[in-house]
Amino acid sequence: MLTLWDLVKRVIHPARAPERGKGRAQEHRPPKAAVGGTGGTGDRPPGAAVRRTAEERYERVTREMLAKHGIRVRRWRRAMTGIAWEVRYRDGTVARLIEAPRPKGPMSAAVFLHEVGHHVIGFETYRPRCLEEYHAWAYSLATMEALGLNVTEGVRRRMHQSLKYAVDKARRRGLRALPPELEPFTRPWAGAGGRRVRRLAGARGSARPRG
Repeated sequence: MLTLWDLVKRVIHPARAPERGKGRAQEHRPPKAAVGGTGGTGDRPPGAAVRRTAEERYERVTREMLAKHGIRVRRWRRAMTGIAWEVRYRDGTVARLIEAPRPKGPMSAAVFLHEVGHHVIGFETYRPRCLEEYHAWAYSLATMEALGLNVTEGVRRRMHQSLKYAVDKARRRGLRALPPELEPFTRPWAGAGGRRVRRLAGARGSARPRG
């Protein structure tokens, strides 16, 4: 028989409930995998690391090419066009300048390296002017391949259209003897599948003023 004191003790010192999970096997759940799969962070979308690696490669190529050939970028262009020129001072120093898109992908890298190519091969080294354009483009694509950059079908099409424009312009101005290197660029772009495509509006070679 319970007394009044027994009821008071239960109110003051209630019996402890058994600990949750005690006496049975504990459930172990593996930690959630981080989204993105790299760096242990969960806020990177898939492919972010790959894109960052590509950006770093293009940035490194840009820095190295400018430093190697002593070229200064006057302005980064938004359009896929460029210009290269040099300024000679009375004391004999020469400033090598370009405007081009900042390399972030195959096309912008090709245009950038094309302008660099004008300085590397030297102005007035090749005549007529369309032949200089050919060698600047050849330098661009060869450099991309040597550096492991992707030379896409779009880049090759841009080269062809640019050189066809240069050849047509030279012929309109009275060019008589066409260098054999430029013979393939007298015809429209055929592409990898042999299908001819129309020249894109504004596909031109590099224009450059004389310093």
